[in-house]
Amino acid sequence: MGMGVNLLSANTHNTTSAMTGSGLFTPEGPAAYHYDSATEEGCLLLAELSAHPRLSPTYPPAVNWSLHATSIEKLPGENNTFSGTVRKDIFTFRELRHKDGNCTVCQGDLCCHLVYQMSNKRRDEVYVLGAFDGLHGSLIKYHWQICTLLKCPSTNLSTCGQPVETAQTKFDMFSLSGTFGTSYVFPEVLYSGVQLAPGEFEVLRNGRLKSKHGTSKPLITATLFGRLYGKDQPHPLRISLTSNSAVALILHLLVHGRWVLGPGHFTSNLPYTTQYSNTFSWVYG
Repeated sequence: MGMGVNLLSANTHNTTSAMTGSGLFTPEGPAAYHYDSATEEGCLLLAELSAHPRLSPTYPPAVNWSLHATSIEKLPGENNTFSGTVRKDIFTFRELRHKDGNCTVCQGDLCCHLVYQMSNKRRDEVYVLGAFDGLHGSLIKYHWQICTLLKCPSTNLSTCGQPVETAQTKFDMFSLSGTFGTSYVFPEVLYSGVQLAPGEFEVLRNGRLKSKHGTSKPLITATLFGRLYGKDQPHPLRISLTSNSAVALILHLLVHGRWVLGPGHFTSNLPYTTQYSNTFSWVYG
């Protein structure tokens, strides 16, 4: 899923810095992963992966991530929303007040749609549908579009968006979709105990993240993460290099060295700092 490639995610295990796991992932799902927020012990992961996943008969088909959601008319009651913070990002939330139903919430250009049915509606647990369309990050800002079904830490709606690791509520079904402006969308389903759910959900070609046969364990979150790379803010290092430091760098190179550029990376007489080329280096003579 996601980019449709194999992914190795290796991390130093440091729970105080929220570094709690690693994994080996394929387009079909996780091959092996480890999550541990309680101890500082690491774990060696081994798995056999296809060297050419795109040639596999189980390789996921292409997905039109906005097809289903754009066909849905806005439902009444969409103004019954509130704001909450997830990792310093301001989401628009709507509470799931009933055991089952349809729900839509919008922010910016993104509208998220959910069809759901809980196995049981507990009074001590609250779930919300959330939408985020904007920049994430403090120094380096990336543009995300996110649709999420998530459990709140308590029945106090002001806590929605804060970390949760356990839940009691199972879902007989859920279907989550959004009007994403990108083809780079990454699905995630997490069960109680922060466990992945391989084989228990699917992504349909019309862009719906859907449970197959209900959730076998209580649900923490089901989320679609969309990346709009073209709306990212310029890297601050590149911004600084295009100003006075760029002039100093160019003068230094003209005096002391020469450009050595990879093929196809130098498209005009402008320096790298203006062209934002992927690779450049210099050799001192």
